[in-house]
Amino acid sequence: MPATSAPRAASGVPWAEVGAVAAGGAIGGAARAAVDLLLPHEPGAWAWSTLAVNWTGCLLMGVLMTVLALRRPRTRLLRPFAGPGLLGGFTTFSTHTADALAMVVAGAVPVALGYLAATLVGGLAAVWAGAAAAERLWSPGRPPAADGAGGRA
Repeated sequence: MPATSAPRAASGVPWAEVGAVAAGGAIGGAARAAVDLLLPHEPGAWAWSTLAVNWTGCLLMGVLMTVLALRRPRTRLLRPFAGPGLLGGFTTFSTHTADALAMVVAGAVPVALGYLAATLVGGLAAVWAGAAAAERLWSPGRPPAADGAGGRA
């Protein structure tokens, strides 16, 4: 077993990590449902709520993965809780594709293609922006801020 592997139960399943993903996923899914309720849309219409959660989730994933790579947290459960759990539960590929299909069924094929392109391009831009911002704020050589926080995680 590599030195970086987390301890596993006798069954070989890393139950602590599974639990962390489940807990984060419950919170992320609930947050996504709240956004859907705040920004409803008609079937076949542009789905701003789904686009918003996916772009926001990509931005936060860029920040999270960069900070975790730079700071290497002491707990092995932060990454599964926050990444695949919280942000995985918050973002949604299935709803995104269902929304696009509803647009196609409604006869809005150009809108559906624009929506798919906006999700992909916006998501890539958001994850890049999040990673770049985190690198700038949390890189190890960055001097501490005047307030003492220093951008440290």
